[in-house]
Amino acid sequence: MQIITVLHEGIANMVWMFFLVLGAWGLFRAIRGEGIDGNYIGAVYIGQGLFVLQGIIGAILWFNGLDVALARPGIHVLYGIFVLIFLPFIYFTVLQGDSSNRGQWVMAFATLFLFGVSLRLIFTGGELPIP
Repeated sequence: MQIITVLHEGIANMVWMFFLVLGAWGLFRAIRGEGIDGNYIGAVYIGQGLFVLQGIIGAILWFNGLDVALARPGIHVLYGIFVLIFLPFIYFTVLQGDSSNRGQWVMAFATLFLFGVSLRLIFTGGELPIP
């Protein structure tokens, strides 16, 4: 079970770095006046896939009773569920297929927001001290 814990921590670090780069790339595209294209939305799908993978691994840890090591397991799970539904919610209800420059701004800020939530997930998971 130790390997699953290490994998969960490693993917958590990969997720926040990925969303930081994705948000910066989105801001760069938005400032240049570009809209959402296939490359960017594909990267967003990859990020969402990382969250799904992280959730599956977290569920394995949860069902094996390793949630007792968490400082606040309920909040950690709540944040985990939130990141799984946030991007689909933004894409399907807020943007509704809008691939204009406005949509690029929205996705850039949404991915930067998820960068922050990813760090908060790590803090509530107990890997880093809570500020």
